[in-house]
Amino acid sequence: MKGLRVSVRFFTTLREITGKREETLEFPEGEHVTLASVLKRLSERYGKGFVEYVYDSKTGDVKGFLQFLINGRSASTLKGLETELADGDVLAIIPPVGGG
Repeated sequence: MKGLRVSVRFFTTLREITGKREETLEFPEGEHVTLASVLKRLSERYGKGFVEYVYDSKTGDVKGFLQFLINGRSASTLKGLETELADGDVLAIIPPVGGG
């Protein structure tokens, strides 16, 4: 049986932390997969460096400066961390862009 696959694209600091540009995560068929559960899986896989970059150490909330694009659409315009992902979806974790 085929599971649900989600591709995750990493940029800048997260690319350094993970050592990858992109990774495909597989979840069991029928599992309820959300943006939050993908971040949890990545946290378990990459450990402290990933957790400290993505989550606020005091509140445990995802840091506000990160943007999450699901198939090019901002998760903030969908259901935020509770946005459900489907087989074949692409999640891009976008760090802040410097200005000046």
